Amino acid sequence: MENLLHKKDFYAGLTMILLGAGVTLNSMTYDLGSLMHMGPGMFPLILGVLLTFVGMLIFGAGVVTPLAEGERILPESMEWRGWACILAGPIMFIAFGYWLGMVAATFMCVFVSAFGDRTATLKGSLLLAACITIGGSLLFSYVLKVPFPLFRWGH
Repeated sequence: MENLLHKKDFYAGLTMILLGAGVTLNSMTYDLGSLMHMGPGMFPLILGVLLTFVGMLIFGAGVVTPLAEGERILPESMEWRGWACILAGPIMFIAFGYWLGMVAATFMCVFVSAFGDRTATLKGSLLLAACITIGGSLLFSYVLKVPFPLFRWGH
């Protein structure tokens, strides 16, 4: 049992099972409908059941497989820069989206998050942010017609 407490798959599977069970139970508060006329609870129910099932598979694999040599849940040295950049990305999206629109929000979110990688360069991060911004703006604004202005000045 002690070896199980040091396995990534054990915790990942357990987390997925709990999340899937929660989604499944919450979906029961909505009308399920039938397979021909699905209600608002049918899709979350199916996703919750699938998430629980996949979690059981991962949990089972974690229990059955032996502990690998030197296997660790957390890295030996914490990646504070990466954590900070990845957490700052969505904050940048919210702030820049509120004041400047989707284009600036997407660009800043991707640009800041890209610096979470130790090997990221300024040129590579700018190129990645520009490509994602163009593709994302076209997709969400013109194809999916999400009501989020591309450009905005202030609020």
